[in-house]
Amino acid sequence: MISAILLVLITIFLPPVGVYLVSGCGADILINICLTLLGYIPGHIHAFYIEYVYYKRQEERQQGFVDNRQAPGVYSDNVQSGGRQQGYGTVN
Repeated sequence: MISAILLVLITIFLPPVGVYLVSGCGADILINICLTLLGYIPGHIHAFYIEYVYYKRQEERQQGFVDNRQAPGVYSDNVQSGGRQQGYGTVN
């Protein structure tokens, strides 16, 4: 809970940093940097959408619900899985 509040505060001031903390280095951060350069509001909308998907998927996994559909506009596997590490030895 505290990490989510801290993430929101960081995202308010620097949207690309908030996206980086959730999704890592990839297409999502590049898209957010471009949107932030085009205007401060589009960068915020994208950043909060990425964070919403991340925490929603994380909560669904904790409740035992697995949604294998891809969230539109999200390119990070970390966000799509709710922070669950994907790779060898994991069972979907």
